Amino acid sequence: MMETAMTQTASQIWVNGQDELLGVATLAALLQEKAVDTGKRGIAVAVNGAIVPRAAWAQTSFLGADALIKCRTRDLRSPLG
Repeated sequence: MMETAMTQTASQIWVNGQDELLGVATLAALLQEKAVDTGKRGIAVAVNGAIVPRAAWAQTSFLGADALIKCRTRDLRSPLG
């Protein structure tokens, strides 16, 4: 049932300069899908220009195509690839 709901709500988002199909419901799920080591210190994530605190990643959901995600580590590399 959950897979059906996610499929029906899938939309395009912009992740570190790449247009992608959104197939997850939360920021934490997106980072997991991208194999980001979320236990690592120094990761910063912004959605639509606002920094999202690590404690809020699991509760941060996307509102369709308005999501512009930037993810950087301390050394300014993208852990999203």
